Amino acid sequence: MIYQNDKNENTQNQFSNALKELQIGKLLRNSNITKSCGVSAYEVFQFLLLLVFQGRNLFRFLNSKHKDQAVSKNTYYRFLNETSYNWSRFLMLLAAKVTSRFDALTRPERIKVLVLDDSVVKRNRSKSVELLARVYDHVEHRFQKGFTLLTLGWSDGYSFIPVGFNLLSSAKKSNRYNEISENIDHRTNGYKFRKESMMSKTDAAVLLIQRALQSGIKADYLLMDTWFTTEPMIRSVMDTGLDVIGMVK
Repeated sequence: MIYQNDKNENTQNQFSNALKELQIGKLLRNSNITKSCGVSAYEVFQFLLLLVFQGRNLFRFLNSKHKDQAVSKNTYYRFLNETSYNWSRFLMLLAAKVTSRFDALTRPERIKVLVLDDSVVKRNRSKSVELLARVYDHVEHRFQKGFTLLTLGWSDGYSFIPVGFNLLSSAKKSNRYNEISENIDHRTNGYKFRKESMMSKTDAAVLLIQRALQSGIKADYLLMDTWFTTEPMIRSVMDTGLDVIGMVK
């Protein structure tokens, strides 16, 4: 699908083999990422992911001399904007599969941890962005216009695997500049993610941790900044079977 020269033909073969080994097609189907007609979701996903590894830009590729080797640009944009796809579940299932492979390569006594962190995505010049909010920046100790990116990762001390994320707005309506678009179908995963973005940061964090463990990801401890370590948060995490380690940031 992508123009290849002799130099990176082997890279593409290795890339395709890795996708088959990880059963990406099955993970996509289990995450409701499917297409009813035309080019399969697996082929579209493989094309877009390979562009990233090759350092290519989708827009430029579709306007280059190799554009005849790709399908319609609307196919890719519809794929990326489809609200019924559950990308969060896909990432978590993929992380579970990768970490299980790492388990087979390391000693059983190696400590494995989940790492929870948050950062502010600033959008100070934006006005009409959906669910844009006034969020507190713990680094600069001031409010910013934007979102809070809550991330969860897995590590065994040598490798780090992204597990889940939530782009949070604000739980307080008074802090939100805009609400959910009325054009979003309430039955879709896209709408559910938007609702979850209005959860409190600690509740969203606990939900990420619970989903990670339920998907089969194994860990002994949770590492997080000390400001997360409220009594209800610690109690909720301990109920999952993890021990908590707070880190001063």
